[in-house]
Amino acid sequence: MKGLLLKDLYMLKHYCKSYIFIAIIFIAVSLSGNDNMFFVFYPVILCGIIPVNLLGYDERSRWIQYSGTLPYTAVQIVSAKYLIGLFTQITMLSVTGIATMVKMGMADRIRINDFIILMLMMLIVSTVTSSLTLPFIFRLGVEKGRIAYYFMIGFIFAASFAAGNILGEDLHSEIEINNILTILCIIGTGVYILSWYLSVKLYEKRIL
Repeated sequence: MKGLLLKDLYMLKHYCKSYIFIAIIFIAVSLSGNDNMFFVFYPVILCGIIPVNLLGYDERSRWIQYSGTLPYTAVQIVSAKYLIGLFTQITMLSVTGIATMVKMGMADRIRINDFIILMLMMLIVSTVTSSLTLPFIFRLGVEKGRIAYYFMIGFIFAASFAAGNILGEDLHSEIEINNILTILCIIGTGVYILSWYLSVKLYEKRIL
């Protein structure tokens, strides 16, 4: 398992440098005063689809066939991608969170409740995006599974638009943060675990 994670981290460092550049641009645009929530959400969601790109490189290098000669199970191979995805999402969420707090401070309107809810919304959207995409990719491959990716792009626009409408209203006075925390944690955890389980089962069928 450690070897799989190291392999993906090396690939991430080598092939996904452009993601950092793109994320910085979107964060900078959001800091410049653009109120479109898409620019806030996209960097985290971009990191959520990194496992899909890593799977694409695995397919091109015929890693899937080669991994059959190694002592790795389908559970370990799938789990490595999910862990890498979660790691990159949380890392980018932390960076975006700092940028968002700076923007709130510059506008002199720091609201802790709003900030926490925004961070949770970003995390849930990014994890749901990758959760709904990865099972298709593991079963059909990257090329055939791209339709799920395009569907997720539409989901991103819809989610960012909805978040903008919600946050545009007096969020802390209309939403009970305790309820939001509970609901989002349950949904996010449940969807990610279910997606992992489905990916394992579908990947096992694919390699048989």
